[in-house]
Amino acid sequence: MGRIKKNLQDWLGKFFGSFSNDIGIDLGTANTLVYVKGQGIVINEPSVVAVNNKTGQVLAIGREAKRMVGKTPGHIVATRPLVDGVVSDFEITEKMLKYFIDKVNTGKFGFLSRPRVVIGIPSDVTEVEKRAVIDATMSAGAREAYLIDEPMAAAIGARLPVQDAAGNMIVDIGGGTTDIAVISLGGIVVSRNLRIAGDEMNEDITRYCRDEFNLLVGEKTAEDVKIAIGSACPQEKKMQLTVRGRDLVTGLPKEVVITGDQAREALSRSIRIIINNIKTAVEETPPELLSDIMQRGIILAGGGSLIRGLDRLVADQTEMPVRMMEDPLTAVVRGTGIVLEDIETLREVLIESQNERSLR
Repeated sequence: MGRIKKNLQDWLGKFFGSFSNDIGIDLGTANTLVYVKGQGIVINEPSVVAVNNKTGQVLAIGREAKRMVGKTPGHIVATRPLVDGVVSDFEITEKMLKYFIDKVNTGKFGFLSRPRVVIGIPSDVTEVEKRAVIDATMSAGAREAYLIDEPMAAAIGARLPVQDAAGNMIVDIGGGTTDIAVISLGGIVVSRNLRIAGDEMNEDITRYCRDEFNLLVGEKTAEDVKIAIGSACPQEKKMQLTVRGRDLVTGLPKEVVITGDQAREALSRSIRIIINNIKTAVEETPPELLSDIMQRGIILAGGGSLIRGLDRLVADQTEMPVRMMEDPLTAVVRGTGIVLEDIETLREVLIESQNERSLR
């Protein structure tokens, strides 16, 4: 009886799938973006879920849940179900994906139709982590689920000729991970994946405030400092920001002024590690591809690439041209959208589907 029910559900999903819109998802540690075929980017919300631990009920997802971070009573937890770009809580990730898929799948047969989904994930994830993403996506209501490496998706989103016999280098600095990749002929030739990105930069600022000012600040405050005055190299304009937190000595509220130079000092460790890995990737790149990259330049993508002066510092350290792609925050999801629009031509850039997984 159970098998008959499943077969019926699969048949209905395929039949009504023609009425659903294919979906591209950038499943990020910090934010989840959703692209709907024929409509463009329709969702850009934080990857945060608020859960009532007493009842197990999901109270809020996305933007509403992020507003609860650091402000909830003990029995309510606002958490990120993805850590360093991979699934850390399967059930919560499934509920978050279902929420986003249902939100965009509102056609005439939306309650029955099951869309085809392409999901961007960090390079260098394990087989177990890949399966976790595919299983969560299928359980959330997808008809077919495909995975694509985030640097490949970002390169496609930047309209780079990834299928040509030429070198393209992209650095995607997200929330949980930094992906560095050299791409040619539809595949990744050299790659480096770091668990150092935007979140680690926030922690650097939190640590700096604690060590230098005996001031305890929250994640949101640290992120505000990074966005407002963070930089990778000295800036002509002098910047400063008033920061409020708790004095670690007295336990009372405290207010300090942080300058742009201090923010740069706080961020220097993470930025240095990212640049050193970019230089290592350049050293590992075959000479013929390196010649192409020297002409085309290194492309920066992801929210972390918006740090002031980062492009200039990377150019100085690598002695290569560097350019920021247009709208770097949406690079990966735009890449998944381009793949959806022409999935047969670009199928070779996909790394796995649920059909390939089931054959193993």
